[in-house]
Amino acid sequence: MFKAKKQSLNPDTMDTLIGEGTIFEGKITSAAGVRIEGQLTGDILSEGDVTIGEKATVKSSISSRDITIAGIVHGNIKAKGKITITSKGELYGNISAPSFIIEEGGIFEGNSMMKEQNGKAENQTESNVKPIQEKSSGSPAASASMGGNPFAL
Repeated sequence: MFKAKKQSLNPDTMDTLIGEGTIFEGKITSAAGVRIEGQLTGDILSEGDVTIGEKATVKSSISSRDITIAGIVHGNIKAKGKITITSKGELYGNISAPSFIIEEGGIFEGNSMMKEQNGKAENQTESNVKPIQEKSSGSPAASASMGGNPFAL
């Protein structure tokens, strides 16, 4: 007789909070934003934004619109928008996003795949790239021609 109208959540709002001092194990699926301030082991799938607070520790695969990391994350993450690692954030895992920002002091160990909105690969980098060792011929002209840049080929 009476039908409840199904309300859709706005992805710009936050509807899920795992507070500091809380330990959660399991999968979170949300039509809105998610904020983690405690400990989480499990996957996060959100239509909104995901924020990992400074005191949070997360072992998770995360898929979301935008992701901000101020705590510690172990796992692969994928964003439709941007991923930001703040100056206190740490990410140990691979990322896929059109935009990736690491503030000074932030830590990232893994691979990144930068994708445009249409899915076309734009750039791929490794965070732990080591400089190519120069082959020195012993002449100053050889190293000067490379500008002393260890990344030059």
